[in-house]
Amino acid sequence: MLPTASARRTRAAVRELLRPHRPLALAALVTTVAATAVGLVVQPVLGHIVDVVTEARPVGAITVPVMLLAAVAVVQGAATGLGLSLVSRLGETVLARLRERFVDRALNLPLEQVEGAGSGDLTARVTGDVSLIADAVRNALPELTRSVLAIVLTLGALALLDWRFFLAALLAVPVQAHTARWYIRNAAPLYAEQRIAYGAQQQQLLDSIGGAPTVRAFRLEKEHTERVTERSWSVVALTMRGVQLVLRFYSRLHLAEFTGLAAVLVAGFLLVRTDAVSIGTATAAALYFHSLFTPVNSALMLIDDAQSATAGLARLVGVADLPPAVRVERPAVPRDASVALGGIAHAYRPGHPVLHGVDLTIAPGERVALVGASGAGKTTLAKIAAGIHRPFEGTVRIGGAELDSLDRATLHRTVALITQDVHVFAGPLADDLRLARPDATDAELREALDVVSALSWADLLPDGLATVVGEGGHRLTSAQSQQLALARLVLADPPVAILDEATAEAGSAGARALEKAAARAVDGRTALIVAHRLTQAASADRIVVMEAGRTVESGTHDELRAANGRYAALWEAWSYSRDTTPGDATPREIASDDAAPRDDTPGDTTPRDTAPGDAPSGDTAP
Repeated sequence: MLPTASARRTRAAVRELLRPHRPLALAALVTTVAATAVGLVVQPVLGHIVDVVTEARPVGAITVPVMLLAAVAVVQGAATGLGLSLVSRLGETVLARLRERFVDRALNLPLEQVEGAGSGDLTARVTGDVSLIADAVRNALPELTRSVLAIVLTLGALALLDWRFFLAALLAVPVQAHTARWYIRNAAPLYAEQRIAYGAQQQQLLDSIGGAPTVRAFRLEKEHTERVTERSWSVVALTMRGVQLVLRFYSRLHLAEFTGLAAVLVAGFLLVRTDAVSIGTATAAALYFHSLFTPVNSALMLIDDAQSATAGLARLVGVADLPPAVRVERPAVPRDASVALGGIAHAYRPGHPVLHGVDLTIAPGERVALVGASGAGKTTLAKIAAGIHRPFEGTVRIGGAELDSLDRATLHRTVALITQDVHVFAGPLADDLRLARPDATDAELREALDVVSALSWADLLPDGLATVVGEGGHRLTSAQSQQLALARLVLADPPVAILDEATAEAGSAGARALEKAAARAVDGRTALIVAHRLTQAASADRIVVMEAGRTVESGTHDELRAANGRYAALWEAWSYSRDTTPGDATPREIASDDAAPRDDTPGDTTPRDTAPGDAPSGDTAP
């Protein structure tokens, strides 16, 4: 799982986030205190009215107290509204800063770390945990602030009436304090466990639904249904434990209320009997303690929300506290578009290496295709070349400069990676394209689409480039989505392009057209292509054959066929399964590359070529 901050670190993080907003915090506190203090005038005024009645004074004697009550209501209402507004603004501002830090760190997490934890954990944090904290900030925080102030000031007012009323009210405190400690002690680990269980449930749902084709292909429906059921019942069981905890919590609170109110009433009876206080004062004391029921219950009830929000906050802070990407003090500048990998070794799990001392040099402008059976290490090598993964051993040089010596901006400008999992962002098509180059004109967008043969269908969209695509908009086909990714590559115009089966999802009908589009997109660039179809490899300047994490052959298509080695065997199987020539369309997927277990993962049983380090979403510019 991704890290979770300790309670101490979470409190420190909140203080750090509040520090720049001290004036706003002070204004919110002062306004809320004033509103609560004004409200405390009500009980003594009502007590005074009781004394007026018991002493049989003229009716006009209650005119001023009644007018004062009306004024208190107006002033308290206005001040409370302003105070709650300031508290909410403070909470939303701090939450926005925390959310920004979280997103910044999450977007820069190494893929190994994200995939090791599972995308469900990250999804649960960015959705469920953020929602919990947002609800607490908008609802619980203002109410909790007001309740705590009301409790403190009301107890102070009781002491001002008579210190004995204060002592009587304190009889409820031990029961309440014990109840609060008991609840916190039991609720904190329970809610933390709930958030973890929810993250595991999310991960299982993502795995089962997102991998539905694989699940069906291997007839794993029953196993995945059982896993989803097991994790769902785990969440339900923890939720019911929480409900039982809350019920016991409230039963103890009611006992504290009855104990305190009885003590205050007895104290008032004894004090009035000895003429130590008036009936009106005793009435005010009883009203003060009764008025504590709501804020005390609210404060203790909000502990429930606070525990859930605190558990979510600790998970957000845990990610937000991850160290930022190391800044290169004196970044190097690549001298050309060459790529050199030397002695590359890598493993996703200790003791299970997927690459063994791989050496590969690509000259500027050269187009190299990686081929091999699934599990050979092609995707891992491509992502190491792109800077997505850091190899356990070996060096990566781009234009003669070591990868670690390049800053992120230079790496982004120099190398772009496109995978088979393409993401279409919700919004106008033009905005989606401009993710690659924000200042691109409409003419440049159209030119990029034309390069990858996508302009014809883009012009047919209802609103052209202004058509909303993606979730909630016009849905693009797999081939159109991949053409969109290739158009982004053309707009970004990096000197080095890495395509990790970027044409794999097009389907047989559009495969050849998409391969031509990919070839035009990388024209003039240094290109490393993980070839999904051997027709792509046949047109490359050089083909590198990988097997079991090593390079076993290298040469042109004709040279490798003549060598009668591993590539020749692959080509023979490819040609036999299709009965086609190298330039023909590919009506069926090759069994050796698509139906075998996954690249790079020992023991993996997924039929697609998706390494453990693959990005969870589409084309990636590192």
